[in-house]
Amino acid sequence: MTIKDEKMAVKNDVKRKHIIAMLVEDNPGVLTKITGMFARRNFNIDAITVGRTNNPGISKVVVTAIGTTKTLEQLEKQINKLVEVVKVSEANSGIIREVCLIKIYSPDGKSPEKSRELLFEYMKTFKATFSDITKDAMIIEIVGTPEKIDSFKELMKPYGIIDISRTGSTAMIK
Repeated sequence: MTIKDEKMAVKNDVKRKHIIAMLVEDNPGVLTKITGMFARRNFNIDAITVGRTNNPGISKVVVTAIGTTKTLEQLEKQINKLVEVVKVSEANSGIIREVCLIKIYSPDGKSPEKSRELLFEYMKTFKATFSDITKDAMIIEIVGTPEKIDSFKELMKPYGIIDISRTGSTAMIK
């Protein structure tokens, strides 16, 4: 590859969403080191999830971030140098899930019967469940890919979204 080809490749390396999974030692300050590295590499973190694994003293950190592929490669090399990091891998092709709670105005008495039936059909199609129902509002829980949750959220807009809470993506490589 010529220098001109390399410059074109870097120029065409557009920013996109990356999902990075890391196994790290479960110590105070590890997350600060990792997020600081993302900031220094100009990666915008969309979401981050952390949880213990079945190995005592080891946690899994999954970061969804926006950046170029070249920057991601540099970032992975830097993260691998951290003493507390056991393993780093890109998980874009793995199993990716997110949990979302959507609080909407209760259609009971405020919407025609047909509207409520449509809501139940949406929930059935998306395999969503009721987590709570009150006189004025209902909380719907949905689990799936970020794209699935975005689609469901769009369908809920006409019902009047009061609040949304999303966990951010978690992933597991096949």
